[in-house]
Amino acid sequence: MGIEIERKFIIDPEKWLKLAKPQPQHLRQGYLLNDKNRTIRIRVSDKQAWLTIKGATSGISRKEYEYPVPVNEATELLDNFALSWVEKKRYRINFAGKIWEADEFLGDNTGLLVAEIELEHEAEDFEIPDWVTIEVSGDKRYYNSSLSTHPFTKWDR
Repeated sequence: MGIEIERKFIIDPEKWLKLAKPQPQHLRQGYLLNDKNRTIRIRVSDKQAWLTIKGATSGISRKEYEYPVPVNEATELLDNFALSWVEKKRYRINFAGKIWEADEFLGDNTGLLVAEIELEHEAEDFEIPDWVTIEVSGDKRYYNSSLSTHPFTKWDR
């Protein structure tokens, strides 16, 4: 059984603009099933695609299974079966020996910048980069599955 242990943070937009970043990966992901206790997602990049099944979140952990899928089949699944989707640019940034995945959202989520770090266990210590601000790990609005149905640009802020 796979377990994802992840913490999620907002990115400071001003510091993000000034940060030297690697080339992003363009991702499009759609949800074939999207409820509060489980999601089935198909994610496509230019060269790879994955089917991911996630369970309910407990703390910052949840069951996760991920499988490679041929890109052409994943694109067909997205186009024909996805109930909702998000699009983003993902940057993988190495900081203090850990990989941070920074997402710059597109479409109806434009303007949202979120960083995630996967951990080995919930109590793991790690350094936080200065371009990372508020932790939103427990805020379900920031889950990609939620952003696919309740986009950032439509929030009352």
